[in-house]
Amino acid sequence: MANVTDFVGAQKTNRRNTMVLLVILTALAALVGYVIGWLLESEASNAVPLFSKGGVAVAGLLAMVSVGWSGLSLAFGDKMVLTMANAKEIDKADAPQLYNVVEEMAIAAGVPMPRVMVLETDALNAFATGTKPGKGTIAVTRGLLNSLNRDELQGVVAHEMAHLANLDTRYMVVVGVTVGLIALICDMVLRSMAWGRGNRSSSSSSDKKGGGAAILIILLIVVAILAPIAAKFVQMAVSRQREYLADATSVQFTRNPNGLIAALGKLAEKAEPFPGVSRATQHLFIVNPVQTFTSKSSALLATHPDIADRIARLRNLGA
Repeated sequence: MANVTDFVGAQKTNRRNTMVLLVILTALAALVGYVIGWLLESEASNAVPLFSKGGVAVAGLLAMVSVGWSGLSLAFGDKMVLTMANAKEIDKADAPQLYNVVEEMAIAAGVPMPRVMVLETDALNAFATGTKPGKGTIAVTRGLLNSLNRDELQGVVAHEMAHLANLDTRYMVVVGVTVGLIALICDMVLRSMAWGRGNRSSSSSSDKKGGGAAILIILLIVVAILAPIAAKFVQMAVSRQREYLADATSVQFTRNPNGLIAALGKLAEKAEPFPGVSRATQHLFIVNPVQTFTSKSSALLATHPDIADRIARLRNLGA
């Protein structure tokens, strides 16, 4: 192939992007914490301070929680993802062809042999995960195994092997787990405020809090709504170029673009949702199992490139 993937460069880029991601998500968590602490302090003192020590304290607490959670996701995020997907590890005797293809692609990629897992669903899909180069996992659905021929299966496995080789999987695991934390915190805030409003509605003392506290409540609601949306945009910003790169690298490994082209065509038709898939993990899969993206989809909202565009690029590689 004319284009040779620079795995060392890709790994450096992904390490840097992972740190940028952690900073952004930690800042979002701290912002939510500051507004929560600010509101609590104003409620306790019946005044609205310009600078909130309580806000700083809660912001620091949530920032530490975010950093700790990110560390846990780097250490155990792949296990969380595999557990959520209900993936089961298999031996070579369980699926000899799949196992042989994974062995071949591991040799082609120059990476240690990953674990091989199967998701028991008729949907067609696959993903790779692993936060360390030597501890990767490739998981495919039973429907994919039953529907693809060897060349098509090889193209899909090579695509996932590319993600392992350039550490895309580490970045994607941190995205899924940490974005989930932001959404959880904000959901808890909104639920607690709804419960609190229900309780306060029966008390006339709430009228004495003043307009400042009301503004803070509105601000907290706005932040609690917008923070997970912003975090979601960070998740969507897991560059679609990673998918293009993994497609191209698949061809580099297999020397056969037709296998992945045919596989993507079948995946586009049967990449349906299935138990264990969520919006927190949708970006991990070779095609999104939750949403279908086309050339008209917003770049801000798309986790994957348009499949037709991916196929067109693969055809150009083979030209």
